[in-house]
Amino acid sequence: MPLASDFGTGQVFLSMLWFFLFFIWIWLLIVVFSDLFRSHDLSGWSKAFWVIGIIILPYLGVLLYLIVRGHKMAEHAQQAAAAQDAAAKAYIQQAAGTSGGSTADEIQRLADLKAQGVISDAEFEAGKAKALNS
Repeated sequence: MPLASDFGTGQVFLSMLWFFLFFIWIWLLIVVFSDLFRSHDLSGWSKAFWVIGIIILPYLGVLLYLIVRGHKMAEHAQQAAAAQDAAAKAYIQQAAGTSGGSTADEIQRLADLKAQGVISDAEFEAGKAKALNS
């Protein structure tokens, strides 16, 4: 019982607050280091200096990184999201078997294959009918 009397409601709140602040700090370090290592506009030496600065003076280093390179963090996140979106769309088109082009593009591709002698007249007509029906 003496432990329960020493550990009141305010102490529980403060312990939870410190835990969440520690968790946010760890997450902030992960975000900063991941942005630092995926930056293509920084040289290896500048990345090394940032890492050393963040390790030696963690709070000041992260704060300076957010001030100096915060705008680049947003750009990197947008570029990564756009690349991931493009990769997902390309995969879906590849998996669905569609080229994403128009009917005219498909008929032009078939005509080029026919002119090269890759497909016959019957295959061209069948492909053209399929392109027109879809």
